[in-house]
Amino acid sequence: MEKSGGGSQVLMLGVCVAAIYAAYITQGVVQENVSTKRYGEKGERFEQLTFLNLAQSVVCFVWSMLMLQLWPNKKGSQAPVTAFWSPGISNAIGPACGIVALKYISYPAQVLAKSSKMIPVMFIGALVYGVRYTLPEYLCTFLVAGGVSIFALFKSSKKVVSKLANPNAPLGYALCFLNLGLDGFTNATQDAITKKYPKTNAWHIMMGMNLWGSIYMSLFMFGWPSGGGWEAVKFLQEHPAAAWDIFLFCLCGAVGQNFIFLTISRFGALTNTTITTTRKFVSILVSAIWNGNRLSSQQWAGVFMVFSGLMYQIYLKWRKRKRSD
Repeated sequence: MEKSGGGSQVLMLGVCVAAIYAAYITQGVVQENVSTKRYGEKGERFEQLTFLNLAQSVVCFVWSMLMLQLWPNKKGSQAPVTAFWSPGISNAIGPACGIVALKYISYPAQVLAKSSKMIPVMFIGALVYGVRYTLPEYLCTFLVAGGVSIFALFKSSKKVVSKLANPNAPLGYALCFLNLGLDGFTNATQDAITKKYPKTNAWHIMMGMNLWGSIYMSLFMFGWPSGGGWEAVKFLQEHPAAAWDIFLFCLCGAVGQNFIFLTISRFGALTNTTITTTRKFVSILVSAIWNGNRLSSQQWAGVFMVFSGLMYQIYLKWRKRKRSD
């Protein structure tokens, strides 16, 4: 699609925004439902939440293979599949930590903690690499860090806590920040791969990442004595409603990844960052309304602080790019 087609570009951007919002907001509702819902007459919980990561990797791998068949890349050689083995490990463990965190903290708390990715990035950049940041960048970090701290300090309602399997805020937040660290490694390694193999398209990256993710998670779930893979399969056989919820979760993830890659390829990473950041705020709002995760006024203040910092950071990036054009 040529850039001159302004109307077509706007329409395509609108489709991408709507698809990303619909896919990930629905996935958030389903994910929270799977982690808190009691299935069957006995009211049993689905405890093997890491199985969600395996299921999504498999579905996304199949989806990427289908896309590669429909739209094969004819631009040149692709990165070898073996190049994705290391980010495949971090991409398998990181999201699994985020999912398991839902046993210990609420979904809004998980989303907010995972939105503070810029904090460890700036911390490592300043201490390890000697990067000098501007005052506005430090202001963004202060807003995000302060917002997360305020949200964590004020307890959620008893109704929200009662829905959690094992309420444990420190462990839940620790898992989220581990997720952030592993995501940072994943993103950095993916960037290195695309620089080394510039002809590699988004579908090939999606295929390689999810192939290795499926392998690693299968080995863990079914090869590790305490992996819980067989227990998860048995539970899903006994509770088809849970199996349907997990399939919907995976399908939403595949559609979301599909349109994220499309947005990056057509409009750039900054546009995608803007869409996904605002989507996270809407996810918290939907969770508060749909699943009854009522937040206190102090927690809402923390939410607004975090997203004010994130949106200001995005504005700074837009302004910097506009000046360089």
